Amino acid sequence: MSVLIQKEDLTQTERRNFRSAALEAGIVKAINAGIGSRGQLTNRGFEPVRDAGALLNQWNTAAMAAVGIEYSCFQAIPAPTLAANKVAVFYMVSIETVPPPVSLLRCRYGGAAGNLAFEFDMEQLNAAQELIGYFSEPFVVGPTGIFAINVMCRTATLVLARVILGGYIIEPLGQTLSGSSG
Repeated sequence: MSVLIQKEDLTQTERRNFRSAALEAGIVKAINAGIGSRGQLTNRGFEPVRDAGALLNQWNTAAMAAVGIEYSCFQAIPAPTLAANKVAVFYMVSIETVPPPVSLLRCRYGGAAGNLAFEFDMEQLNAAQELIGYFSEPFVVGPTGIFAINVMCRTATLVLARVILGGYIIEPLGQTLSGSSG
């Protein structure tokens, strides 16, 4: 199971290696799923609107109204479904809301009540200078995969929380205007 590693505990090279390993895991998943060969694939950053169906291209939860309740990192979309020609891979999380109103981050396959892949204690980031953590293993979602990435509310603020996920989409070349970003 993956663990959360504080950014300040990693060198710049180690952080680059986490991003590279996550991207490679996504590419391998795309090749194995028949999306294309290595030369037929491109990657870009995960976008909440295009890839999760969110209303805004921002990393917002819904308003944090109740302690102990999970809220989607994709605004009001509890369980995004990937397109048949895409793979998503997530490798880090950052909390921009201060003080952090969340205590756990949960990554699930199969939707909000699906199989738990990873659970991260977000409160350990509170003691860090920067509220950024890297996953020791990436969370990889295959084509047509239904998934959920939720945070648990620890402080009912009645406003949204800015929980930003570092992630990539791997897809066939020519699907986006942005091209390769990795």
